[in-house]
Amino acid sequence: MHHIEQVYINGEFVTPHGTERFDLYNPATARVIGQVRLADAVDGERAIAAASAAFPAWSKTTKQVRIAALQRMHAAVAARHDDLLEAVVEEYGAPASRSAWMASYPAEVIAQAIVALEAFEFTTVAGAARVEMTPLGVAGLITPWNSDAGFICGKLAAALAAGCTAVIKPSEMSALQTQIVTEALHAADLPPGVFNIVTGRGDTVGETISRHPHVAKISFTGSTRTGKAILRKAAENFTRVTLELGGKSPTLILDDVDIKQAIPLAVQAGLMNSGQACVAGTRILVPQSRKAEFEQALAQAIAAVKSGDPRDAKTVVGPMVSERQWQRVQGYIQKGLAEGARMLAGGVGRPEGTRDGWFVRPTLFTDVHNQMAIARDEIFGPVLCVITYRDEAEAIAIANDTDYGLSALVLGGDSGRARCVAQQIHAGRVLVNTLTHEPKAPFGGFKHSGVGREMGAWGISAFMEPKTILG
Repeated sequence: MHHIEQVYINGEFVTPHGTERFDLYNPATARVIGQVRLADAVDGERAIAAASAAFPAWSKTTKQVRIAALQRMHAAVAARHDDLLEAVVEEYGAPASRSAWMASYPAEVIAQAIVALEAFEFTTVAGAARVEMTPLGVAGLITPWNSDAGFICGKLAAALAAGCTAVIKPSEMSALQTQIVTEALHAADLPPGVFNIVTGRGDTVGETISRHPHVAKISFTGSTRTGKAILRKAAENFTRVTLELGGKSPTLILDDVDIKQAIPLAVQAGLMNSGQACVAGTRILVPQSRKAEFEQALAQAIAAVKSGDPRDAKTVVGPMVSERQWQRVQGYIQKGLAEGARMLAGGVGRPEGTRDGWFVRPTLFTDVHNQMAIARDEIFGPVLCVITYRDEAEAIAIANDTDYGLSALVLGGDSGRARCVAQQIHAGRVLVNTLTHEPKAPFGGFKHSGVGREMGAWGISAFMEPKTILG
């Protein structure tokens, strides 16, 4: 059993003022594997005070000092790779196809921030004026459970590169990952108060961060509903925000595509991170003229996907993170049937060969129209919809007919035509015939998928304001 009894404030591991214990589960067994003592509003206040005290000195550090700090962070986090790998399997249920990436990404994203910082221009000339990029102050960083360690490291690296100090509220459901990352960051020997990590609930620690007048910037990744609440609270103090929220991403398959190349990419896009990904391509748009062909190929591919034990090398889809999330996914599968969609693969209940864990059968619906709940709501599980279109114009219209706009995938035989279609899709990122990620490019969403951008130079700029000096 794991027992996590401390948070990290002002360069020290301390016992929190909060006394609530939160059970940690292994989603593959649905059994309790430990407890974490949660921070409360008092701990949030203490962490903000420590970050505020550390800001004046850190904001004046040189680029070279910040790069050196990030390099120490990178080395310390990379050294805990194996521990992180075990944690993401045990407390999150990530299968081998995902857990290896989740264990490596926290160090990789720090390395990416170093590259961005090395090239970042803090002072530029605009006519007769000099424009200086100035750090905002204390940054509140709120991270989700579906890639906790990666989000902690990515947001923190960008904030520190900009000259901000930070208070981090990770998901209470990811306490094992948080503990490992905190220990690694402590070993990197940063000045006390420059970063603080307080694991607690959103309605206590998160609320404190969102409303506090000494927090100048909030960077949040999570649900659109919570993002809206943070935005309303931040308005009281004109706190700057970056929100990376939900998605209902389209995979638009053009009529000239090679089906053998398209199907693996479409399935991978839809089932990435066991479907628990904001960028997952869960709406698959196919030409009406090739409907039967795509239905058959997709159904065969989804039926062949193994859902089960994350420690089995053949597993592609692991368990849902919690019983609540499992129930949510089951409810949407039932809703799809009730709405009249036709199920081609999967269904309610657990996959064959599983029993106790929060496992889901990868499910594929067809005869779906874009107004059904399964086509409009972010399910956050391995539930995919096939939606047909008559021509290219209708395909683009369906792709854009959503409250979200985070990511999209276009698959086509003619790459020039596919790129032309991609330019007409309202999303912060559109991939064409690839699932490759570019860390130097901005990442974020349109519409209800968020505000602002992360990654690269844009991620650093998000923690700064331009100051014009003239005369």
